[in-house]
Amino acid sequence: MEVYRKIPQAFDCRAFVSVSQTLDLKKLLRDILSQIVSKSEFDQLQSERYFILIDDIWNVSDWELVQAALPRNDNGSRIITTTRSKTVAKTCAGTDAQMYKAKPLGDDDSRRLFFKRLFHSTEHCPQDLMAVSSDILRKCGGLPLAIISIAGLLANRSKTKEVWVNALKYISAAVDKDSHIDKMKRIFLLSYFDLPLYLRSCMLYLSVFPEDYLIDCRRLILLWVAEGLIPGQGRENMEQLGRSYLNELINRSLVQPTKVWADGATVKECRVHDVILEFIVSKAVEDNFVTIWNRNGFSENYSSNKIRRLSIQHDISRRAEEMVKIKEHAAHIRSINIFDPNSVLLIKNTSIFLSSQVLRVLNIEDHVWEELVEDYCYLGHVKSFCQMKYLRLKIWISLWFELPKDIEKLQHLETLDLRGTCIEKLPASITQLQRLVRLLVSIEVKLPDGIGNLQALEELSSISLDFQTVKFIQGLGDLTNLKVLGINWKHTYAGVRRVDVEDHKEACILSLSKLVTTLRELQFMHDVPDDALSFMASFASSLTPPPLRRLVFHEGGGSSVVPHQIISSLVNLTHLNIGLVSQEGINILASLPMLLSITVRVSFEEGSSGIRYTISSQGFQRLVKFNFDCFHDGGGVGV
Repeated sequence: MEVYRKIPQAFDCRAFVSVSQTLDLKKLLRDILSQIVSKSEFDQLQSERYFILIDDIWNVSDWELVQAALPRNDNGSRIITTTRSKTVAKTCAGTDAQMYKAKPLGDDDSRRLFFKRLFHSTEHCPQDLMAVSSDILRKCGGLPLAIISIAGLLANRSKTKEVWVNALKYISAAVDKDSHIDKMKRIFLLSYFDLPLYLRSCMLYLSVFPEDYLIDCRRLILLWVAEGLIPGQGRENMEQLGRSYLNELINRSLVQPTKVWADGATVKECRVHDVILEFIVSKAVEDNFVTIWNRNGFSENYSSNKIRRLSIQHDISRRAEEMVKIKEHAAHIRSINIFDPNSVLLIKNTSIFLSSQVLRVLNIEDHVWEELVEDYCYLGHVKSFCQMKYLRLKIWISLWFELPKDIEKLQHLETLDLRGTCIEKLPASITQLQRLVRLLVSIEVKLPDGIGNLQALEELSSISLDFQTVKFIQGLGDLTNLKVLGINWKHTYAGVRRVDVEDHKEACILSLSKLVTTLRELQFMHDVPDDALSFMASFASSLTPPPLRRLVFHEGGGSSVVPHQIISSLVNLTHLNIGLVSQEGINILASLPMLLSITVRVSFEEGSSGIRYTISSQGFQRLVKFNFDCFHDGGGVGV
């Protein structure tokens, strides 16, 4: 990964992908293509100098398939592969490549890693812990993951010699005669039983995600809440508690953060190391916490007559005989998570789950239906799940379809995420979902009038105003708890740009003016008429500082027409994405006390001298990220 990060300029394009235990070649090739800018066909790589990192290959046959898909050329292209198998490594290396075998850490590096996790440096370790720490590190055998896991275990205990000696005794009993892999698994077992009971369930839930899956942290917390794994009554407090649970798992080195917000503290994305995930899956299946269904069938020790949580991770479309088993034991299913794009058979037969009256979560991700599917209206069964709290659909198909008209029966629904579907409009009955907190749709979706009835709604994104009626837009102002709003002022669809209607604009200005005291995040997509921004005067006239923290004007929207005095009133702003601003405007932005991240976009004509800003050393005191995007009017990056 360090090599991959450090030498991008030496190659025309590059990509990083993981194979994992079960190769999905189509998905892997799609992942490579998505990372190769401006490339739509693999044969275009014939003339490109490419660098591809392929992580975690398990079988020789997998490597042969991947290798056959990548074109060979004489342009100095490079492929790096990683594997746990020496046989696979030799095959990948062939006769003209080099094989590197990772060695265990030496004593000095082991100590450095161990003490950095516990004390931030070797020098800060108390003298009376030095000897016992050396004994602990010897038991870890120079394995970084084992060292990090033990450090995570000890980080949550008092740093006394007695505690560490007792930990050493447990480690010694667990790992003395084991192989490296078994040694780590036994260390994870110690870490697992050291967890409080409330954290064990949250950790076991991670088994529903496939290997190498990047987990959206906010989505994970919402799933925990919907599954009833977070105690408490107030939903907002439960989500905050869920965030603290996730942080504790990260602090114990059981979960790896992969992306962090600009504040440097809030983790945006995370993953579970595949060795740790193997352990979590074995425990989750053993305790009948999760049933995993993939192309190899059910989890190895599947025998229970109760399926509580079902995770479908790979193609099961040809395993119809096992569908019968699911149907027989479906009465207790609490959640269904589907990650495989080929499980069409299951989707078309969702009626097998109708016997479950306790289903709380239906999460269908990453589905791409490339062919026309006639029997696609399985959503009609959703109305039977009266306990459902979380419904997320990411299913691209070639036909439009609708939600069931009586969706109001889902009276416990809190999250409805339809951003990955081709749904054209939502039924009027959706305005009767009194507990709905998040409504996330694509911008082409037409929403019904009466949106103001959803008094629990806190997040609505992203809507295109020219798809909505004036009455709908007026109803936005009645959403007294709305915190997050995404608006597309006008939308280009099928090459046709819809025309702004004056009464739409007036209704939107009025509604937004009413939301000044509640909104935490406001995003505008594409062009915003200059006079439409007059609602922002409400921010400056507010008696108390507006709570708005994130203000985003995407390309074309929000330039110097935003008055500086209005921006200066947004003292709680932490994230800002804005167009051209003057030197005076930059000075005002620099004075915002809470600003962590800012993106400024400017455009200039060819041949002009460009834009220059001077920033005082006293400005942007908390800023972590500054993006400066400069474009020629004709397109293309100027800087």
